[in-house]
Amino acid sequence: MKIGFIGLGVMGAPMARHLANARHEIVTALNRSPLPEGLKAAVVASPAEVARISEIVITMLPDTPDVERVLLGRHGVLEGISAGKLVVDMSSISPIATAEFAAKFREAGAGYLGAPVSGGEVGAKAASLTIMVGGPAAEFERALPIFEKLGKNITLIGEKNGAGQTCKIANQIIVALNIEAVAEALVFASKAGCDPAKVRGALMGGFASSRVLEVHGERMIARTFAPGFRVRLHQKDLNLALESARALGVALPNTATAQQLMNACAARPGGAEADHSSLVQALEILSDHELSTERN
Repeated sequence: MKIGFIGLGVMGAPMARHLANARHEIVTALNRSPLPEGLKAAVVASPAEVARISEIVITMLPDTPDVERVLLGRHGVLEGISAGKLVVDMSSISPIATAEFAAKFREAGAGYLGAPVSGGEVGAKAASLTIMVGGPAAEFERALPIFEKLGKNITLIGEKNGAGQTCKIANQIIVALNIEAVAEALVFASKAGCDPAKVRGALMGGFASSRVLEVHGERMIARTFAPGFRVRLHQKDLNLALESARALGVALPNTATAQQLMNACAARPGGAEADHSSLVQALEILSDHELSTERN
């Protein structure tokens, strides 16, 4: 199949490689970055040209404005789309905007799926992503063989466009609040005079055990905040959560707190590009205590 893939960044590049390795022909349009190393792809002048010569167009972009520009902007995908083709946006963006984008492509006779992913760079490289899909079941079935080359846990959340993005936002709420809870617990225990590494080890054997405690708790203690999932990206996702909650009339008080802590982290030099586990540093400032200084 000839697949257009726009957005060959940290996540998109390994995803496109998996599709190329499965003998799909990849077509892309580049912005500022060169073609990623090891990816065989045809490079054309614009997203519109990608759409003209591809059967399915996949986008994997950072934020809602990026997706809007590529899909609906000058020389965007919509200009080159035709009836019977399918657009699959795998970005983590606004569910409200997703429904609006889908409506425009349906007017042109094309299908549209919102299919954001979870699993990060590691999951993208391992083809083990969780893929949360919103859109008609028939279009989901059409795209499923492609999804199966990219992920392991693939779910049609609902036939409404935007359902996948809503699920991804729910995921990001849970992850953020877990990070915040682990950070609070470790700072509390450390300032009380306990070794946070031993506290973490003990908690890993009980009901408080979680993937966040295992991975991000270790990062907090070891002070390894090199980017895995960047603070600025989680900020963006929590903003989407709070915007959507306002539209729905839903209270998300703890999400708002986590967002404030993310904002405090991002305000520090280099903080926006640090791993989201660095949220602990905001709590350390408020508590006047750093985890690494206490080793009783």
